[in-house]
Amino acid sequence: MTTKTKKTTPVEKKLISLADIVIQAADRSKDPTFQIPIRALSNVSFNERKGLIEMGSKKQERSFFNVGMAKKFMQTVLVADALSELQRADLTTSLREIYYRTKHTIRDSHENTFDTQDESDPVIEDLEVSLAALREELHVRAENSGSIVGPVVFGDDGDRVDCAKLGKGGYSVPSIVEPEYLEIRRCTADFVLLVEKGTQWNRLSEDKFWRRYNCVLLTGNGQPPRGVRRLARRLHEEYKLPVYVLVDNDPWGYYIYSVIKQGSINLAFESQRMAIPKAKFMGLSSADPERYELPRNVGIKLNDKDIARAKELMNYEWFKKPAWQAEIKRMLASGLKYELDALANKDFQYLTKKYLPRKLKEKDWLD
Repeated sequence: MTTKTKKTTPVEKKLISLADIVIQAADRSKDPTFQIPIRALSNVSFNERKGLIEMGSKKQERSFFNVGMAKKFMQTVLVADALSELQRADLTTSLREIYYRTKHTIRDSHENTFDTQDESDPVIEDLEVSLAALREELHVRAENSGSIVGPVVFGDDGDRVDCAKLGKGGYSVPSIVEPEYLEIRRCTADFVLLVEKGTQWNRLSEDKFWRRYNCVLLTGNGQPPRGVRRLARRLHEEYKLPVYVLVDNDPWGYYIYSVIKQGSINLAFESQRMAIPKAKFMGLSSADPERYELPRNVGIKLNDKDIARAKELMNYEWFKKPAWQAEIKRMLASGLKYELDALANKDFQYLTKKYLPRKLKEKDWLD
């Protein structure tokens, strides 16, 4: 009986090409060197036409014979080898398991290849951008840290998941949500509401807000992980659903919204597949405390870090719109920031019964 030979995947070929660099350099008695794109503000630009943050062409060299780079070079090769192993076995694994798979003590020394996961995670990101392959395509997943509820049905590993019939806890969003792993079988919602905080998502789910307003409720419990952002993008693209973002009224909430809308600086190479340029900022805005008569005593005084971050945001190209400049200046002038939780000062169900219904009716959002 003939055994079928497994084809080498395009991603595996890219990983093998890194090994080829080392081998070819050794054959020529040269210093093996990788070119790694720089993932920093200095190497990104804002494409106003597309509404996306895009990565530039600046790169840094990572070579083996350079004492300052030798360890990072070795770490890159180790992680690439582990990722190749995943491709050959057609398995997925976690960021944590990659760390342990590649961690060992170098023979005849007390030097570890990796001391903490904070060292291995950035190497994976370096490989993503260098190979133009998303982490999901490298078969690496993060812990599930998002939830979804509403009129949407998924196919997950052959199982039918109806997010309207899972109770108020909803469905845990996987970190890999590409079509080959998660099928969207049906969605009859009118829009997606992406909520920063799990506590507010819980309130909305418990009050069945999604049913009364026929929407999908999605949360990433803070800065949304890739799976949540990618799923929101898929619902927006495949079902033409508007995406509204609900965050705290502070510089960190503003930035979370911008990451969802334009993409992030660190992962600018993924913007084309992750960002949602038409996403709208639903609130909490700096005008809302006055508009909804929130007392000043539920506000929190801006600290030096908040103020510095707000001023930094004002200098980003994607926050240069007059409406956003006015929004941030208003917050700074008030000296206060407000959490979504502060709406409970009015009533426990104020968010679901008053605040959001009025926002939707008046189309009160920022673009």
